[in-house]
Amino acid sequence: MKQKHFIDSHKGATLFAVIALMACYNAWDNPTAWLYLGTHGLYGLLWVTKSLSFPDRSWEAPCSLGYGLMIWAGLTVYWIAPWLICSRNIRVSPAFGGLCVGVFGLGIFLHFASDMQKHMQLKLAPSLITDGLWSRLRNPNYLGELLIYGGFSALAMHWAPFAALGLFVAAVWIPNMLRKDRSLSRYPEFAAWKKRSWLFVPPIW
Repeated sequence: MKQKHFIDSHKGATLFAVIALMACYNAWDNPTAWLYLGTHGLYGLLWVTKSLSFPDRSWEAPCSLGYGLMIWAGLTVYWIAPWLICSRNIRVSPAFGGLCVGVFGLGIFLHFASDMQKHMQLKLAPSLITDGLWSRLRNPNYLGELLIYGGFSALAMHWAPFAALGLFVAAVWIPNMLRKDRSLSRYPEFAAWKKRSWLFVPPIW
């Protein structure tokens, strides 16, 4: 089996997990729960669609069942936010909910558009990608994913979902980005691109 099989199945299961939490806590009248279902549930379905249409090579690596189940269990920490919303009947104001959806929407654009740009360029003209969404950011897809998770995690109005997100950023995302930088440094034009671009979050890093 491949890593993507465990990642994709978890992302796709999120919609049903949130519905199950809403049923468990009878949160059908909670608009924030529905807002969370619409954002995180949609993201999971879009991820599966992306994996089928223009997959990321980094998740094609084979893995054992044990390691795959560890991936699945690790990703489950992202379900802390809907559990908090449903179990504590958390309800955000319309203005705050709108802000969260706006952040989520920007993240969706960055994540999927940059992954599509990368997929098509590597398919049609393999080379170092230094234009478009990649011109000033070396990882616009990761920034998009940060905004996606930040957008719907904020709906829980709690620190725990952000702690889980921070753990993934520190333990998985940043090491992957630095590893990719080392790999891409073999291209002569990489040094100039690195000098004029941010690794992840402008203008911080």
